[in-house]
Amino acid sequence: MRIGIGLPNQVRDLSPSIIPRWAARAEDAGFSTLATTGRYAYPGVSDTVALAAAAGATTTIGLLSAVLLAPTWPSALLAKEIAGIDGISGGRLTLGVGVGSREDEFVVPGHGLDSRGARLESDLATYRDVWSGNPVGNGPNPAVPSGTRQVPMLFGGYSAPTLNRMVRWGEGYIGGSLPPAMTAPSFEAAKRAWQRAGRRGAPKLVVLAYFALGDTETGRANIQDFYRLAPEGIAANVVLCTTPAMIEQSIADYSDLGVDEIIFVPATDDLDEVIRLADTLPRKERVR
Repeated sequence: MRIGIGLPNQVRDLSPSIIPRWAARAEDAGFSTLATTGRYAYPGVSDTVALAAAAGATTTIGLLSAVLLAPTWPSALLAKEIAGIDGISGGRLTLGVGVGSREDEFVVPGHGLDSRGARLESDLATYRDVWSGNPVGNGPNPAVPSGTRQVPMLFGGYSAPTLNRMVRWGEGYIGGSLPPAMTAPSFEAAKRAWQRAGRRGAPKLVVLAYFALGDTETGRANIQDFYRLAPEGIAANVVLCTTPAMIEQSIADYSDLGVDEIIFVPATDDLDEVIRLADTLPRKERVR
């Protein structure tokens, strides 16, 4: 199993300047991936800004949005943003996509909560079209440089349409920061959907888990604040690892479920958390 680490982009009132320093330190520590958490109606830093900062501060570590609320964006604009970040990183970005559930996240006129699923279906085709270098708007020009690649996508969510999008457009599935017993059915459903669709191999499976190894009380308070308006079944069951033993147990549990990568998402913006997490793991566990 590969071990990644989140960026603290959605810790309430973080200092944004910490993001590139966090990214560089995580790469030096040998983590496989840097991931963002998507949300807009919250005092943090957006996925695209955080990922761009991380792309510029690193050279080898993978980048992932886990997950970006795609239907809150105009599709061609998001496709251009994602292509630019991927290009700056040298092709290290994976776009993790979700539809969102909170009405206050949908701030762009014409891109509201209603019909977000149907809108995403059209958006996904637009992403591919933009990344292919086809002209945008009514003019002759593409939105991206020649040589732009098709950015790989993962999908997060708990509905049947999520799995349908995954098998048609994606490379795998992202599970939320819930206990293994609650996420295991989603991973099994993703694998079944992949097989039924006739996709080769198996879907990439990624899971999230929060951690706070330093100031655990602040970390717990931050998680409660972030999920204060989330559905009760999610808010009450979010996983927060506060000891090395809990980190090790999470890795063992998800290894048993056949998950390919676990991303430990920080509950605080304390830069020393990167090393605290790294010190719980042999370096080979982060990159193998």
